[in-house]
Amino acid sequence: MSRPIDHNKIVILTGAGVSAESGLQTFRDSDGLWNNYNVADVATPQAWQRNPQLVLDFYNHRRSEAAKAQPNAAHLAIAELEKNFDVTVITQNVDDLHERAGSSNVIHIHGELNKVRSTLDPELIYNIGDKPIKPGDTCDKGAQLRPHIVWFGEIPEHMDTASQHLKTAGKVLVIGTSLAVYPAAGLLKKARHHAEKIIVALDIERKPYGYTWLRGKAGDIVPHIVNCWLEGRRP
Repeated sequence: MSRPIDHNKIVILTGAGVSAESGLQTFRDSDGLWNNYNVADVATPQAWQRNPQLVLDFYNHRRSEAAKAQPNAAHLAIAELEKNFDVTVITQNVDDLHERAGSSNVIHIHGELNKVRSTLDPELIYNIGDKPIKPGDTCDKGAQLRPHIVWFGEIPEHMDTASQHLKTAGKVLVIGTSLAVYPAAGLLKKARHHAEKIIVALDIERKPYGYTWLRGKAGDIVPHIVNCWLEGRRP
């Protein structure tokens, strides 16, 4: 038996487009990171086995850039929703801009740049902030540390938890994702038929059934949606 919908519950699903407005490069844009790096060289388990120094250099740079970035209007507006609603943010992004904007319940399904984990025991996870990872940096069991990032070919984290949140949400807001990355994009199908469902993005692969697509930048559109919801109005 399915759990009842909670009209005070909002689930936000965010992608790279939100962080792009804070100055962080996305992977798939015309000037994105994949134009400078081959995904097979920096973001797969095989790349780590073949050339760990290159992988570390890539993520050390990304970590440094993410630490310098600041939350934008969309991040800040999302955090404002917690004044009146039970809000869960499910993000494909690996930066901590949602947390720094004030969101208190953030689920990272693709990992986190400011954390590292053991190559021996994936349950051994450490916060490192903006510090680099170096060869020879080890966990408590003596194994090399690696970025706490879900690489291509690895299974996204917390998907069951994310799915359960979507199944009970009264409102679902999807921001800054093209819906091209699976299984993350498949989460949208978990939202209830009667939930209010909105997508804010410049481009999407295909509009899912039951969602309203508002085409534009997150920083322009999301604050308006948030103000409407806080005032008890539909956007």
